[in-house]
Amino acid sequence: MTSALKFLAFDTSTDMMSVALSHGNQTWHHHGVGGANASAQLIPSIHRLLAQAQLQLSDLTALVVGQGPGSFTGLRTACAVAQGLALGANLKVIPVDSLKAVAEDARQTLLDAQDSEPFNSLEDVHIASVMDARMSEVYVGVYRWQAASAQWTSVQPLQVGAPEAMAAQLGQLSQLGLPHLVLAGNGFEVYKERFSLKELELNNVHLRCVAAVPHALALLRMAPALWVSEQAVGPEWVQPLYIRDKVAQTTAEREAIKLAKASASPISTSLPPT
Repeated sequence: MTSALKFLAFDTSTDMMSVALSHGNQTWHHHGVGGANASAQLIPSIHRLLAQAQLQLSDLTALVVGQGPGSFTGLRTACAVAQGLALGANLKVIPVDSLKAVAEDARQTLLDAQDSEPFNSLEDVHIASVMDARMSEVYVGVYRWQAASAQWTSVQPLQVGAPEAMAAQLGQLSQLGLPHLVLAGNGFEVYKERFSLKELELNNVHLRCVAAVPHALALLRMAPALWVSEQAVGPEWVQPLYIRDKVAQTTAEREAIKLAKASASPISTSLPPT
């Protein structure tokens, strides 16, 4: 019975650190500043939630972790903590694509709003998660909600690319007849001058944009169905999902960028110091 299930979920793939704990229908959650702070704050936050719920790690059914894509440091932090806690408490881990958690966060937002058909049921809605990937790019994942199984299925492989290219690609998907496409995340807002919605709007009358994040509460909502469908793995199989192969610029590339910026800067007219 799902009422007996207990899950601890966390995601540090963005600048937000999100942690949540469930015991049946009861939940406890905390979200705050992530980024560089996540490595120092994640474990203390987990222990505080466990104390509030009067649970031990060994009492849990499984851990649920947002594995990315997202901040490289954040992904390594989340996966390393999941591995360490799971090994110490003899638990399995449910790794979840963080863009899928964004889609789930948006789905819940639409359900809570209850202000427009056909979004009240969301049975046939496809959600495209569009998140800022830094380096002038966005991550994109497209998912379909299956109400019968209470699970998400991926419509296409995860992508990362320039906002213009990703918007054009989603425009092609909408031409295939995806019903009620919803855009979720923050990428279309961060790059609103480059991520054009015009093509999507022309091909999909039900296009809607919803601000959403990979919240740990979204991971908790997905956890029971993922557990029942045996998506949990041993801690040794938990790995960050990067998508982007290139994680940093080389020294030569950084120097080239500096020289390009310097050559593009206007010539100073100030006198040299005397």
